[in-house]
Amino acid sequence: MTLGVFATVLGLAACSSTSTPETKPTQTEQKVSPAAVSKPAKVTQIPGDTAQNVSPADPVQVIVADGGLTDVHLVNDQGREVGGLVAPDKHSWTATESLGYDHTYTWSGSALGADGKKVALGGSFHTLRPGRTISAQINVADNATVGVAEPIVLNFSSPVQDKASVERALTVQTSNPSTGSWAWMDNETLHYRTKDYWPANTKVTLMAKLYGTSFGGGAYGAEDMSVSFNVGRSLILQGNTQTHHLLVIQDGKQIADYPASYGLDSDPGRVTNSGTHIVMSKSATFAMTNPKYHYENVVVPWAVRISNNGEFVHGYAPSIWAQGNTNVSHGCVNLAPANAQVVFNEVLPGDPVEITGSTQQLGPEDGDFYDWAVGWDQWLAKSALHG
Repeated sequence: MTLGVFATVLGLAACSSTSTPETKPTQTEQKVSPAAVSKPAKVTQIPGDTAQNVSPADPVQVIVADGGLTDVHLVNDQGREVGGLVAPDKHSWTATESLGYDHTYTWSGSALGADGKKVALGGSFHTLRPGRTISAQINVADNATVGVAEPIVLNFSSPVQDKASVERALTVQTSNPSTGSWAWMDNETLHYRTKDYWPANTKVTLMAKLYGTSFGGGAYGAEDMSVSFNVGRSLILQGNTQTHHLLVIQDGKQIADYPASYGLDSDPGRVTNSGTHIVMSKSATFAMTNPKYHYENVVVPWAVRISNNGEFVHGYAPSIWAQGNTNVSHGCVNLAPANAQVVFNEVLPGDPVEITGSTQQLGPEDGDFYDWAVGWDQWLAKSALHG
């Protein structure tokens, strides 16, 4: 009987012109609590446990995923702790100083995982033992001001086998855009020059990350080096052996024109070489000696060295009669002493001295600084990375 009544009610409801919307059962959304998906900290130590022959130049880090660092310690076999810095998000630690050669380093510390549990750091690694170390000297002093043709020179204490590795460790930064390249002048000497002269009033910084860098043959760099210097105004000396004059061009404008006498044209051993020299050094007085031409300790004033083959710009009163009309020197640029003093006072190391008109060309046989006598394509070919 109950069933019949229930069926009648359903029938009336089905024929009714107004119906009540069907009510669907609701579903309850259940969120999983964060604790249920928390993970333990995943710690990566670089270098890892038992690593051998680690280069001090390699990265030294601890990286954490799913957690943060609590404390990190890296101590060598002499008990000295390596300095380091934890990132603000506590996801990494990075050493702030270099490791030493041939030492064992031990990790300790901990990280706290997202699951609230600590994970310990541990293990040891050993840095490489170099067969020997190679040091370097830089030609430019820190904070020096130089001319627009000054190269950067690295002189190494021993021959370098892995030249590409060394070049990759070098960075040159400039305040004004310029294009430059390294070139190996021999196995122990590396020069950097720009395609054109440095832009005037440029700050230049060299970073040489040589420590831990392979030099090849089991040799490694002895230490990192850096230097910052300034390129000053543009000042160029321009000499033509056939017009017998020396011009001074500053920032693109001629500011002086001096009568000069160059090397005797008829003797190749006395000719002033054509090509771009640079100011290397200067002395208020200098004693000239040349046994081949039978003179010794001839003292001249206001001597500006422009090559290592004996070429100078200097004062010489005995040749004033020839200055401006005849070449009589033994390869130097002779000026009247008063004019030579002005030049002496104006020039900086690295100022270019452009000589034209003679039968002989500046080249490797003329000493250390023949950089600007080398064409740009040839210069690039002297690089272990570009050649």
